[in-house]
Amino acid sequence: MELAYYSDYAVRLVNTEEPARGKDSLTSIEAVRDLFGANQSAARRATEADVTRFRSVRARLRAVFEAADGGDETLAVDLLNSLLLEFPVSPQISGHDFRDDDGRPLWHMHLADHPSNATAGYAAIAAMGLAFHLTEYGVDRLGLCEAAPCRNAYLDTSTNRSRRYCSDRCATRANVAAYRARKRLEADRSAKTGRAAESAQRTSASGER
Repeated sequence: MELAYYSDYAVRLVNTEEPARGKDSLTSIEAVRDLFGANQSAARRATEADVTRFRSVRARLRAVFEAADGGDETLAVDLLNSLLLEFPVSPQISGHDFRDDDGRPLWHMHLADHPSNATAGYAAIAAMGLAFHLTEYGVDRLGLCEAAPCRNAYLDTSTNRSRRYCSDRCATRANVAAYRARKRLEADRSAKTGRAAESAQRTSASGER
């Protein structure tokens, strides 16, 4: 499994909360386990105590995205480094599930689950995946959705570094809002032009009398 895959762990965790909307889906042990996806062996280690611990890691990961989105590369790296130091990974060479034409394993790097608790394991994987994405593609590839009040995290994988929204839904909503704003501005300008023309006509008519 490629290390880039693990960067999505960070995005999934950060996006369990929408601060501007006052929404938080990370409220139960089931929600914690859902974050692990297909990694059910790691999910089964989760306990009620991990709900609070996951929220703490989530806040720190969001801070990384906020720093990157704000253009503060050094702060983003420092915050991510602190997570890497606190939650070290256990890399392993793995060959499961992938075989070449001759049936031999296709060796690849795999991040082993941390043995202590579910939060430590998830945080280690999320931080390492995000670090890999940051160093491979650049800090500016970590973003927060511009469709207010969303602010969900996303990883920009576009070829021209043009992504600005977390989803097609938010992109559409932002485009519609921008279109309506332009129309209102055009209508206001048209109304002002009309009033100015009427005023000029009245002034001209008054002068002729």
